[in-house]
Amino acid sequence: MSNAAQLPVFDEGMSEPEMDRFMEKAEEASNLLKAMSHGGRMMILCHLASGEKSVTELEDLLSARQSAVSQQLSRLRLEGLVTPRRDGKTIYYSLTDDRPKKIMEVIYDLFCREE
Repeated sequence: MSNAAQLPVFDEGMSEPEMDRFMEKAEEASNLLKAMSHGGRMMILCHLASGEKSVTELEDLLSARQSAVSQQLSRLRLEGLVTPRRDGKTIYYSLTDDRPKKIMEVIYDLFCREE
């Protein structure tokens, strides 16, 4: 990985507003990680990291039923991680921003990359 951010030092020198800000951000991060903490949702995000996909494409890639894929997409959409786009009868999904992709890259490096 390139240029990992350095974590702040949490000590008695940290101001209360700073600590409150970190607590708020920790809650946001926790919600993001909870949304990603399902294998099916994680695989959907992996596939969407390479670009927009239709629901049918995701069903095929995941070898999953439409209802299961739609349920997971609904949760990801609720959390603001994916964005739908309709083209006629077909609905396409893409990542809303790069946060899930960056997290998936770290997860890939930690768990999937061949040594």
